Amino acid sequence: MKVLWNDQIVAREAVKLDIEDRGYQFGDGLYEAVRVYKGDMFMFDEHFDRLERCAKKIRLTLPFTRIELQTQLYRLISAEQISNGAVYFQVTRGIDSPRDHRIPDFSAVKPVVTGNVSAYERPQAMQQDGLSATVIPDERWLHCDIKSLSLLGNVLSLDAAMQKGYGDALLVRDGYFTEASASNLWFVFGDTYYTHPDGNLVLPGVTKLHLLNLMRQNGLKIKEEAVPAEKLATADEIFISNSIWEVVPIVNVDGNPVGAGKIGPLTKLIQDKYIASTKSKLG
Repeated sequence: MKVLWNDQIVAREAVKLDIEDRGYQFGDGLYEAVRVYKGDMFMFDEHFDRLERCAKKIRLTLPFTRIELQTQLYRLISAEQISNGAVYFQVTRGIDSPRDHRIPDFSAVKPVVTGNVSAYERPQAMQQDGLSATVIPDERWLHCDIKSLSLLGNVLSLDAAMQKGYGDALLVRDGYFTEASASNLWFVFGDTYYTHPDGNLVLPGVTKLHLLNLMRQNGLKIKEEAVPAEKLATADEIFISNSIWEVVPIVNVDGNPVGAGKIGPLTKLIQDKYIASTKSKLG
């Protein structure tokens, strides 16, 4: 298996990570996961734009340009001969010894870049049948807009849901829904789509951005508003979105069916338009 290590494509066994890498010790780094269709990265520029914004927020100097990273990732996709899949890459602040909570001067450390690509087909059964979910308090930190390596809050929320026999967690903070455990969260009331506005409480999802654009292009009604937890029982449809799963319906919450207990018409509509766009944008 070939992987990206800094500016090289190497065998996975050749990668050596230092125990004082700040990503390992502090979760001090960023990541992105980009969908690959027929050998092409989907919405790479939007992923890179977010990476740059997040890097600025944590005062991390990226060790590559947009073109340099894009070129390396395509080399990796080619080396692994992946047609449909996902590219994961991360950049940590680097090795800082001795261990110190203070952010070091950017000239004193060199960021460490790693990445890999995996084969992955569209999860058609899950997109059609949907997932069950449970409501979990959102106890993550207050910078959910930063796509940080520090994902313990997300991991614990999903684990809490799975321990109860559900497939995902719908997170609530101060009486309002924010996100799912690793996805943006959407509600449908009547003929209108609702999703939490961007800000520090949610990740500005690349798939979410694309869905909003598709909705506007097709004259669909959208409200970027936080949905109160008390309105859960009246939701006609619920779905989640992320770059890997695309659009997946939530058909049951805490044992209660959402709508008819199956994928709803507005979820299916935007799911179909998203899938069509992955083909048209890549030609």
